[in-house]
Amino acid sequence: MLVSALLWLMSAGAHAQQSHVNLDWQPQKNTDHLLPYGANVLSPEVHDDQTITFRLKAPDARDVRLTGGPMLLALGEKHPVPFQQQDSVWTLTVGPVKPDIYVYKLMVDGVAVPDPNNTLTGVGAQPGYSSVVVHGNGPAYYDARPVPHGAMTRHIYHSDVLDGERELYVYTPPGYDPTTTYPVLYLLGGSGELASGWSLDGRVNFMMDNLLAEKKAVPMVIAMPNNQVLHRNAPDHVEQTYDLFERELKQQIIPFVEQHYAVRTDRRGRALSGLSMGGRHTQQVGLRNLDLFSSFGVLSAGDLDTETTQAAFLNDRNANQKIDYLFVGQGTGEVNTIGRRAIALHEALQRHQIKHEYYVGGDGAHDWGTWRHLLYYRFLPNLWRTP
Repeated sequence: MLVSALLWLMSAGAHAQQSHVNLDWQPQKNTDHLLPYGANVLSPEVHDDQTITFRLKAPDARDVRLTGGPMLLALGEKHPVPFQQQDSVWTLTVGPVKPDIYVYKLMVDGVAVPDPNNTLTGVGAQPGYSSVVVHGNGPAYYDARPVPHGAMTRHIYHSDVLDGERELYVYTPPGYDPTTTYPVLYLLGGSGELASGWSLDGRVNFMMDNLLAEKKAVPMVIAMPNNQVLHRNAPDHVEQTYDLFERELKQQIIPFVEQHYAVRTDRRGRALSGLSMGGRHTQQVGLRNLDLFSSFGVLSAGDLDTETTQAAFLNDRNANQKIDYLFVGQGTGEVNTIGRRAIALHEALQRHQIKHEYYVGGDGAHDWGTWRHLLYYRFLPNLWRTP
């Protein structure tokens, strides 16, 4: 009996649902029938058939629903999905859905809130949200696998441009050697994101580790700054953000990275990419600084009036000689909505015969499922590999 008890405890320590003991690839599978610390019900519970059970103990609630664009898209639902109440517990089982990480919230009497029992809670320059990890038969491309791992470092620096303290995350590849120079990717978040977004939700460090272990990408340094340079809801946000971020990038971010890391300082050794607002920063700022960058990734972004906003670049007869790699990508679920901006950029590049890769893929829309997919399957493997 003592041996059995010890084996049970060892199993619980290694596989307990949401225990955060290890970086588990199936963290919300109810292996040991244990509640997350501080929770009063198990939610979400992810089953091996890729169905998900959500629970909420709310005896005084009148209506509880599942919401969140990525989750509803995966379910093929256009409206929040109602829970069923039994005594004081509200329950909903949905799916199956494809293995991935999905953002969701609960609507409790009309108020959108994170799942109070889920330990995987997202943070950003926006209200909190919950994530559910639907596992497959093994670690996914964005999971921590038993391969050599790079380092993720958080830096705090003072910005004279923005008159305050800023943060910057930097990924260095496994075996980083400061006596060698590496190409550097400046990777930007979207509106409402923070500098930590690409590591926490995007999992770019794990994806890069896995690509390098499979010899599918070039070792590189990835710098992830906070490209929120003024309040997102400021009335003149769009008018100010490009020029202000350009100053922050050129006067603060690039000099900081080049002072602290062994990175290339020539234009062909620098790349700029971003999602949504970060993609627009890449387009509006990056493409007018071809003396600094030669490779670009515009993810889920573009401009309906590209012919006007990018006139100088589009009409540059030497544009193709200045570009090493220009990627424009979006998710399959956003093509007919916000994705029209990416299509407009793609079509403008076509009209001016500027070489680029246009790609639509993945099962997501304007969400992290799309941005992880674009980075892992297209942008990172092709970066500094395209002649």
